[in-house]
Amino acid sequence: MAVCARLCGVGPSRGCRRRQQRRGPAETAAADSEPDTDPEEERIEASAAVLAGVGGGLCAGPSPPPPRCSLLELPPELLVEIFASLPGTDLPSLAQVCTKFRRILHTDTIWRRRCREEYGVCENLRKLEITGVSCRDVYAKLLHRYRHILGLWQPDIGPYGGLLNVVVDGLFIIGWMYLPPHDPHVDDPMRFKPLFRIHLMERKAATVECMYGHKGPHHGHIQIVKKDEFSTKCNQTDHHRMSGGRQEEFRTWLREEWGRTLEDIFHEHMQELILMKFIYTSQYDNCLTYRRIYLPPSHPDDLIKPGLFKGTYGSHGLEIVMLSFHGRRARGTKITGDPNIPAGQQTVEIDLRHRIQLPDLENQRNFNELSRIVLEVRERVRQEQQEGGHEAGEGRGRQGPRESQPSPAQPRAEAPSKGPDGTPGEDGGEPGDAVAAAEQPAQCGQGQPFVLPVGVSSRNEDYPRTCRMCFYGTGLIAGHGFTSPERTPGVFILFDEDRFGFVWLELKSFSLYSRVQATFRNADAPSPQAFDEMLKNIQSLTS
Repeated sequence: MAVCARLCGVGPSRGCRRRQQRRGPAETAAADSEPDTDPEEERIEASAAVLAGVGGGLCAGPSPPPPRCSLLELPPELLVEIFASLPGTDLPSLAQVCTKFRRILHTDTIWRRRCREEYGVCENLRKLEITGVSCRDVYAKLLHRYRHILGLWQPDIGPYGGLLNVVVDGLFIIGWMYLPPHDPHVDDPMRFKPLFRIHLMERKAATVECMYGHKGPHHGHIQIVKKDEFSTKCNQTDHHRMSGGRQEEFRTWLREEWGRTLEDIFHEHMQELILMKFIYTSQYDNCLTYRRIYLPPSHPDDLIKPGLFKGTYGSHGLEIVMLSFHGRRARGTKITGDPNIPAGQQTVEIDLRHRIQLPDLENQRNFNELSRIVLEVRERVRQEQQEGGHEAGEGRGRQGPRESQPSPAQPRAEAPSKGPDGTPGEDGGEPGDAVAAAEQPAQCGQGQPFVLPVGVSSRNEDYPRTCRMCFYGTGLIAGHGFTSPERTPGVFILFDEDRFGFVWLELKSFSLYSRVQATFRNADAPSPQAFDEMLKNIQSLTS
């Protein structure tokens, strides 16, 4: 009766409260003794019994067992759709469940989708049917097997380094060596050439081919040494030789590397550096060891977006530098290098706590005036270090500088009081406030006229004539063979989101950097700690 009362809103039933109110006691007892013949009432009571079983005993008696449903009972086309949405690494275990699953997992539709979603294969994989290779073979024997070498790598070529990008390109895995544009055209796009490729042409193991030289693809080998490291070997180095001997090979290399002939290079020291690089790099014959590198992680409060840049380095030509932010500091790490400052070293370091206010345009042409301003800032930095105001170590992460940023309630354009050189005065508040105040003009595009001082050399005279802001920094210089390295003062100049410069005071030289406009897959660091560890590793190799 209690259940019937709860279901009263569904429809009339024997013994409900409204009928009891209209009947007397005798009629109610007679009604309770009558047999149940109303089909609608039977349906309601059956529903009540089910609800009682689910809800915890509203009615006595066992509830009917729920209907059993198994994946095995689903139609094959639905199973294909389900399996295709799973990660490819889970499918081999699924194939061991039963014969039906194993048979369905031979459907190429499943593996075609995994190739596309996991590795970005956009080719029409149906063409593989002509060669007898299935999408499952492509996934298992090519993409999945060599997945660990996808991403960015730095080859171990002594001080020169390099930038290798291993990508899935159609039905191939190709290792592209990225090269800076020809000196001094820093704003030109990157050049690249293939060093090796891996493909699957028949239902066997994937084939590795060396692409070095000018005689076409030939047999090569790849060995994954350990995590984040692999090596390549050419098994037919005779394909690298040219009929004209080493002289022809050098002339060809010079045109590719520098875009000119040796006769066009009048500087004797530059000729020596070029010849030295050719002799050193050609001895490897594409038998190299590569170590993984990551792109720097970004943060909304970074001065500009971190990443890879092309920079001018005098007689050494253009080199690739990675700009990264570490709390109150920014660092430029060489991905390619030279005999003086090898790859892996920190070429520039920027102190974001000490902004430099440039003088008017006329005084900017005076090198002594710029030098005076920078040296005053350097002295201030030394005093802070002696007084314990400088942070311990090479940077304490992002928490320090972020805490010193103005709160949202404070206008970001308000800067602390500054001394004559544009750096925060002694009563200028927290060190990070200078960076916070500097971010506003950087974002809105404001700037001031800029010109290099007389006597400062630049490989590229077509540098920007407007800058957003400047900071104190140090640059790493050394003798040949990385002898007697030391950090010397300089000025970091931010031009825009994609270009910055650095004035080396001691060398009276200017380097212009332009962002590498390329998209790299599989290149993000799994964590900031992993990126910092990577920087330490590549620096230790050349220290």
